[in-house]
Amino acid sequence: MNATRSQSPKTNLTVTHVLAELLERLEHSAEPVGAEQYLSVVQHLVTELGEVEPGMALGALLDTHPAAAELYENVNYQYAGLCRSALDTSLAAEREAKEAIHRAMNRSTTQPKEDPNNGKS
Repeated sequence: MNATRSQSPKTNLTVTHVLAELLERLEHSAEPVGAEQYLSVVQHLVTELGEVEPGMALGALLDTHPAAAELYENVNYQYAGLCRSALDTSLAAEREAKEAIHRAMNRSTTQPKEDPNNGKS
């Protein structure tokens, strides 16, 4: 028997909330977490995030669960990019990257070239 998916998005976020909580616990666990367990939680959460109705309730859940929010961004990147990342943080990271690239480029053009004879005549 084939399972059919409902075309209307879920409005009850109970399962999504439980999975988001579990992902947070796994992310911050002091004990090693098995890859299979982590992958299972992530896959189930991805499925749930794909079925829930976007809106304020989902936004509130993602605001309080950073690991789930990051997963949500990654899954929806093709549609909205890093839609949940703080703009100031993103701009600061971009600015720092540009400055680091600029410094590296200047350093390579201002450093004296090594003497191929290495001081020998």
